[in-house]
Amino acid sequence: MVKSKKQTLLEKLGTIVGEKSKIGKLISGYRKLEEANYISSHFSAYLAPVVASSKELKNDVFAIRHEVYCEELGFEPIKESGLEFDEFDSFSLHCLIQHHKSKHFAGTVRMVKPMEPDEQLPIEKYCLNSITRKDLDPSQFDRKDICEISRLAVPKEFRRRVMDKFAGAGVAVINEHTYSEKEVRCFPFIAVGLYLAAAALAIEEDIKHAYVMMEPRLARSMKFIGIKFEQIGPVVEYHGKRAPYYINQNLLKKSLRPGFAKMLTDILDSIEKQNF
Repeated sequence: MVKSKKQTLLEKLGTIVGEKSKIGKLISGYRKLEEANYISSHFSAYLAPVVASSKELKNDVFAIRHEVYCEELGFEPIKESGLEFDEFDSFSLHCLIQHHKSKHFAGTVRMVKPMEPDEQLPIEKYCLNSITRKDLDPSQFDRKDICEISRLAVPKEFRRRVMDKFAGAGVAVINEHTYSEKEVRCFPFIAVGLYLAAAALAIEEDIKHAYVMMEPRLARSMKFIGIKFEQIGPVVEYHGKRAPYYINQNLLKKSLRPGFAKMLTDILDSIEKQNF
C-alpha cells in the first residue's frame, strides 16, 4: 500500500506524542480507521463478489475450477466439457470475484452446505480420520449448522507466477500491462476476498460451524489478517500436504483486523443485495 502524505504525518505525530497518550491513541485509532477504509474501498473499487445463482454463472465457476484443478494442477482428470464439478456441488453455494473493468472472473470458492442426513461434507467423506478434535467433529452438530469452504481457485490471469499457489490456487498477479498499477496492488487480496465471501455466505445462511482442508502455510498467512483457523487434526496427504481446520463466527469476528472486518462487512452487504 502506498502511503499518503497524511498517513505519513499521522505516523510521525503518533511517534512524537507517544502511542499511550490520549492524543496518541486518538491518532492511532484514526490511522487504523483510515487503513480499514482504504483496504475495503480499494478492493471494492476494482473487484466485487458475485453469487453464482444461475446456470451460466455456475458454469463460469466450473470452468475456472477445471482450468486450475484439472489443467494446471492435475488434481482431477481433464473433462471433455471443460467443466469441473462433483457430487457436492448440488448442495453448495458458489461465489465468484469479478473484475469490474474487464468483467473477467478473478476467482471462485464454494460453501458446501448439507441439509439432508445423507449429505456429507468433503472432509467427512475423504478426510474424516484426520480430525482428532472429536468435540469439533462435524457429526457433533446438526447438518444445517455446518459447512465446508472448498474449491478455492484463482485463474492464471490474476496471478504473477504459477508457483504462487495457496489451497490449490495462486493469489498474486500477472499481466501488469493489462491492468493498472493500482489494480495490480489490489489483486493479492483476491484469495482473502474469496474466503471473506465464503464467510459472508455462511453468515447470511446462519451457519455456525465451518471447516476447510488447507495447507498449513495458508492458515499461517490468514493469521496475518486476523482469520485464525483452528487446526483440528494433523497434516495429511490430500491434494498436497493439508490439515483440517475449523472456524466459527465468533472466532472470525473477534480476531479479524479492522481493515478486513470492514471488507467483510462490505462483501456481506453486496451479497445480501443479490437476493440469491
